[in-house]
Amino acid sequence: MNTLTIVALPFLGTVIGASTVLLARHSVSSRIHNALLGFAAGVMVAASVWSLIIPSLELSEPMGRMSWMPAAVGIILGMLFLLALDSLVPHMHPGTDTREGLRSTLGKRQMLMLAVTLHNIPEGMAVGAVIAGALAGEMGISIAAATALAIGMAIQNIPEGAIISLPLRGDGMSRGKAFGYGALSGIVEPISALVMVLLYEHISPILPYLLSFSAGAMLYVVVEELIPETQQGKHSDIGTIAFAIGFVIMMILDVALA
Repeated sequence: MNTLTIVALPFLGTVIGASTVLLARHSVSSRIHNALLGFAAGVMVAASVWSLIIPSLELSEPMGRMSWMPAAVGIILGMLFLLALDSLVPHMHPGTDTREGLRSTLGKRQMLMLAVTLHNIPEGMAVGAVIAGALAGEMGISIAAATALAIGMAIQNIPEGAIISLPLRGDGMSRGKAFGYGALSGIVEPISALVMVLLYEHISPILPYLLSFSAGAMLYVVVEELIPETQQGKHSDIGTIAFAIGFVIMMILDVALA
C-alpha cells in the first residue's frame, strides 16, 4: 500500500461515517451516541499505546536509563498542545449548547465541525509520524505498522463522522449539507499527516518525541472529552463496553498487521 493511500484511509473513514446521514431518518440516540464515542475512545487509547508510545520507548533505548524521557516529554507536550487548542479554537461538542474556546460569531454548525476537527489533528500527525519513521528506515517501524494505525484511525473515524452529520440533520440541515460538514471535519487529518511525511528526512532525530506527542494529544481528547461524554445519561455502561471493544480491535490490528 502506497503512502498516499495510507494517508487517505482515515479521511475515508470520516466520509463513510458522515454518509450515514444520507440514509438515516433521525438524529442519533443517546445510546448509540455513547457507543460510538466509547468505541472511538478505545481505539485512540490502544493506538496511543501500541502504535506510538511503545515505538517511542523502543527508539529511545540507546539512551539507557533515560530512555523514558522522549516519551514522557512528548506526552506532556502533546497534552499541552491540545489544551491550548481547546482553549483558543471556538468549538462546541455534540449534545451540548456550551461554547468553548475564544468568543466567536461562528454558528453552531461550524463550531460542531471544529470540535471534531480538533480531534483529527493529532490523529493525522500520528499516522504521518509512523509513516515518516518507516520512510526514514527507523528500526521497528514499518509501512505495515503505519497501515495498521491508519486502518484503526479510519475505523474510529466512522463513528466520529456520524456523530457530526446526524445531529446536524436532526437540527434541520439538509442531508447533503450535513454530509458535507461531517466529511470536511476530517480533511485536516490527511493534511497534517502529509506535512509529517514530507518532513521525514528532517524529523528522524526527534521521532520518539513526535510519536509520543501525538499519543499525548490523543489521550487528552479521550480523557477531556470522549470518556466524560460517554458517562452522561442512562447508558454509560454501553460507552464502557464499546470502549473495550474499540481497544481490543485496535490492539489486534496493531499486533497482527504490524
